[in-house]
Amino acid sequence: MRTSYTHTITDPEDFKHKLLLWSQQFDDVVWLDSNNYEQTYSNFDAVLAVDAFTSIQTDVHHGFEKLKEYQSITKDWIFGYLTYDLKNDVEDLTSQNFDGLQFPDLYFFQPKKLFLFKGNQVDIQYLNAVADELEDDLESIRHCEEERRSNLPNDIKIKLRIHKDQYFEKVKSLLAHIHRGDIYEANFCQEFYAEDTSINPLETYLKLNTISKPPFATFLKCYDKYVLSASPERYLKKEGQHVVSQPIKGTAKRSSNLEEDAQLKSELAASDKERSENTMIVDLIRNDLSKTAIKGSVKVEELCRVYSFKQVHQMISTVTSKVELNTHPVDIIKSTFPMGSMTGAPKISAMKIIEALEETKRGLYSGAVGYFTPAGDFDFNVVIRSILYNETKRYVSYSVGGAITAKSDPLKEYEECLLKAKAMREVLENYSM
Repeated sequence: MRTSYTHTITDPEDFKHKLLLWSQQFDDVVWLDSNNYEQTYSNFDAVLAVDAFTSIQTDVHHGFEKLKEYQSITKDWIFGYLTYDLKNDVEDLTSQNFDGLQFPDLYFFQPKKLFLFKGNQVDIQYLNAVADELEDDLESIRHCEEERRSNLPNDIKIKLRIHKDQYFEKVKSLLAHIHRGDIYEANFCQEFYAEDTSINPLETYLKLNTISKPPFATFLKCYDKYVLSASPERYLKKEGQHVVSQPIKGTAKRSSNLEEDAQLKSELAASDKERSENTMIVDLIRNDLSKTAIKGSVKVEELCRVYSFKQVHQMISTVTSKVELNTHPVDIIKSTFPMGSMTGAPKISAMKIIEALEETKRGLYSGAVGYFTPAGDFDFNVVIRSILYNETKRYVSYSVGGAITAKSDPLKEYEECLLKAKAMREVLENYSM
């Protein structure tokens, strides 16, 4: 089905940049970049998939079954996304909040052209039908240069969907639910947005990625809709019979002062509140993974370890399981969706309560972007620290959230949201073309 070609590159960063520029001519693009971040579970340094041969685009109604059928029939690489609102396909839930972005609920495509980076080698895989285009494409990539920039306005006005006083009231309402025993923890999110606004998606992504350098960076284009993501979080990965989930709960700012930075990291690692948040979600994910796991195979490999990124320190746990060979990959995703770190515990109660309190339909925010391999393996991130853009509607959006528990202080939760939003706000407010 595919013709493979190994291409050696002397300057991976330069080739990656030119490849991204070249990719902009296509309607369907998924770019995933680990930014050379050192991590245990990683197959590629970066991946680019472009130009749909086949695709699926659907709403939540039987969304996972439709994806399962598409993946089973295609038996090839497929790339795409799952929105948070597919929760309504898994459970008896709804999403009725305002949606300024209007992304399809589920979207995957089978790329004609695929580039897989590892070190200074790129494994290029073209569908046989377009294999004769490879040499011409490589020549085009080599000579790809930045286009002269158009003059777009640099006065992006970012608005808050939930204002500060309203945020405090909503957190107090969540705390009342927690004290009543309805839930233990809820991930409450708020949207920042700009209307009647045009941005250059690739330029915006490159600026965001430079600021953050996360291990799950994503540039996704689906016709006029874009995801520009600096996500540090893996949702779920399957390799053979091995499944890995790596939830993030717990955030601290970085400091340019080395001594102060080490202190901030140490305080996060020792924080009872943050460890409690993380441990609750680990328990939820253990339960989710057990639905498809071989009995006794669910393990917590790492609990509450602090990792450092350019913008923040994060507390991350690693939960693994083993599945039977005949377990369908889409069933593993469906049984764990949405990611526990973006919902709360107990999961269904938390999702109902946050749906009632949030003002915006989450859509792709807190959903997942990733891929399936021909063998049925997969790897997906969590869509956080991301700018979402509908070019036709001229609507730009980024959302942030935080875990509310019995120990939460509304002011500190609000400040944590602003910290998480910092990179996106910086990129958009300092926007100049």
